[in-house]
Amino acid sequence: FPTITVGEERDQAMNSIAPVWDGNETWLVMGGGGLLAAFPLAYAIILPATYPLIIAMLLGLIFRGVAFEFRWRDERHRPFWDSAFCLGSLVAAFAQGVTLGAVLQGIRVENDAYAGGWLDWLSPFSLLTGVAVLVGYGLLGATWLIWKTEGETQRHARRMAFRLGIGTLAVLAAVSAATPFLAYDYWRRWFDMPGVLLTAQVPLLVAISAAVLFWSLRREGADRLPFLMALALFLLAFIGLGISIYPYVVPRAVTIWDAAAPYSSQLFMLVGAVVILPLILAYTGWAYWVFRGKVGTGGYH
Repeated sequence: FPTITVGEERDQAMNSIAPVWDGNETWLVMGGGGLLAAFPLAYAIILPATYPLIIAMLLGLIFRGVAFEFRWRDERHRPFWDSAFCLGSLVAAFAQGVTLGAVLQGIRVENDAYAGGWLDWLSPFSLLTGVAVLVGYGLLGATWLIWKTEGETQRHARRMAFRLGIGTLAVLAAVSAATPFLAYDYWRRWFDMPGVLLTAQVPLLVAISAAVLFWSLRREGADRLPFLMALALFLLAFIGLGISIYPYVVPRAVTIWDAAAPYSSQLFMLVGAVVILPLILAYTGWAYWVFRGKVGTGGYH
């Protein structure tokens, strides 16, 4: 956060992610590679439709990665690298959110190819989802710091988490209210009987998760629960997204089955996933376990 005080507070925040943050690159690569391998048609449509956003996201991630490494090695220019880290993170998060909105609002497809323009992704709805992801990631970051830091850094993170929690619920409500009006299919999946009896459980669970989140933010000693509740809100948001677009992978244009790779390719990929995914989960879990304590300016203790 730009509001974190330069010095001990900011060093604690950066130290808290140092052992694990590189692992995010694994999931980004797997996400892009998995989409190409499992749904090549969707990959061939979505990427051309969102090239400016994907490029912006990658540049943001590069900025953030370089800044993270250099802030420790170039102390004289540390304020610059901290600003670069913040800017790269903002750009990457916002680009991810706008991409999500661009896919959700629909992509123009003709003859199984993208048929839109360079800026078709730009709309009030996609900008709204960009802001929503930005605020939601901020909440995740604040609740992570509550879990992993102590002292003034943790108190600052609690204050920020409370504000960002309110903001996250506000933008989540705005996106949820706008989505059914994008297409009649979305409205029908959420509100037609008897399906509404099932879909109504999602906002109910969101309300419960939000209540537990704010309760835990007010409770001293509840350091881990806020982060888990923030993750629950993201999980429910993704469930809501799945409800809206199913059975499409490119909404109202290409279904999951139309975009799926041939059976032999899926089988080959499944064999690799059965071996690789448990290994990734194992070493990721081990890293989190080893660095499970609180972090100070000098490292974990």
